[in-house]
Amino acid sequence: MSASEIASLVAAGGFVLLVLLLAVPILKLGKLIDRSSESLVQMTDELTPLVSELTVTLEETNRQLKKFDGISTDVAQVTKSFASMVAMFSASIGGPLAKIAGVADVVRKLVGKRK
Repeated sequence: MSASEIASLVAAGGFVLLVLLLAVPILKLGKLIDRSSESLVQMTDELTPLVSELTVTLEETNRQLKKFDGISTDVAQVTKSFASMVAMFSASIGGPLAKIAGVADVVRKLVGKRK
């Protein structure tokens, strides 16, 4: 065997050793990728029903908010009508009641002076 053949064998042995040393991390990386894909599939399977339930909940919330909006609009109209009714009552009854109270006060003062 010549020196070049020995050098070739040493280089080939080194290359085989390098391949063996790199094979372990590559195999671990393959297992990591497999586990990651399994986790992703499992997460997708669990997330799909959750998103469906969330959609149903959101639709029901929107429906309830529309009902509440209608109720609050009706309450606002009733409040406005009640305020108008109170204003009209005050204008129609308040003036004469103030006059009656004034007359009653004058009568009370006159009766008080007589005693």
